[in-house]
Amino acid sequence: MSLPAVLLAASSPSPTPSESTTPAVPSLQDAQESATNAASWVEQNWSTWLAIGLRVLLILVIAAVLRVVVRRAITKLIDRMNRTVQAVDGTALGGLLVNVERRRQRSQAIGSVLRSVASFIILGTAALMVLGTFEINLAPLLASAGVAGVAIGFGARNLVTDFLSGVFMILEDQYGVGDTVDAGVASGEVIEVGLRVTKLRGDNGEIWYVRNGEVKRIGNLSQGWATAGVDVMVRADEDLDKVKETIDQVAERMSKDEPWNELLWGPIEVLGLDNVLLDSMVVRVSAKTMPGKALTVERELRWRIKRAFDAAEIPIVGGPVVPVDPTPDTDPTAGMSAPSAYANTASPQAQAATPLAPPSVTK
Repeated sequence: MSLPAVLLAASSPSPTPSESTTPAVPSLQDAQESATNAASWVEQNWSTWLAIGLRVLLILVIAAVLRVVVRRAITKLIDRMNRTVQAVDGTALGGLLVNVERRRQRSQAIGSVLRSVASFIILGTAALMVLGTFEINLAPLLASAGVAGVAIGFGARNLVTDFLSGVFMILEDQYGVGDTVDAGVASGEVIEVGLRVTKLRGDNGEIWYVRNGEVKRIGNLSQGWATAGVDVMVRADEDLDKVKETIDQVAERMSKDEPWNELLWGPIEVLGLDNVLLDSMVVRVSAKTMPGKALTVERELRWRIKRAFDAAEIPIVGGPVVPVDPTPDTDPTAGMSAPSAYANTASPQAQAATPLAPPSVTK
């Protein structure tokens, strides 16, 4: 009985190489061990992950709440500024300030900038705190950000300068839309104020794009009040009392007429003699006007003073008069010198100056 079993075992084929390399199917005991290890790992680390998740959630909630609170505080501050401006509008103090719409636009621009800066700071800080919660080393990240910031600052320093200058121009209310300004590099009416570029409308209709970083000085001709000045030149022997009385009458009538009574913010005054010459003298007339209306008031004031002087028979001189000779020369060649005697080749002078011909040689 043992011999057939031995022969059967000897005659059975040997396993092929492919069958010998086939991975063994995990048994039920191996699966139970893997599940037990996973459960033990989760049981050991679930408190750590739960603490990290709760910390991240707490950071995000605090950041969101803080952002909402700061933005609402900025909005309330801007609304309070607008209510203060509306309260003084129409009063004597409000006349010296810019209009309500201008202040509203400026406050909205300031509020937008402040809200953007606050959101960037709060969310950026929250992102760094979240990364720190996951035990990520922030030192290389902060060092790389610092190096990148320095590189960007050197490469885009003009852009940064323009942006910072625009922010301070808006915060300090140096000018606004509708103002007439002299920026040094260009002048005209402001049609748009940006954080990087300011647009100006020139006197001939052209649009100037002025970078805020290039503006070294600003002359705002639309804030506060303006001064209208007129110089009246009369003869040196004119009666000054009569001249002053005539100008005072013009000033009184102009201060009562529409719409000049609204454009004039002060009485028209005769300041006195501005210059005295041998044949003329200059009387200076000045008035405080609404911003941007000085030129209009000056033109009307000159018109009225000229008409009043003509009615009072007070001549206005404009400088020395060049005398004109009434009897011009009838002969156009009278002022010309006589022609030279050498111009005529037949004259004795020309003959005497002609070189002698060499004598001919005879054989």
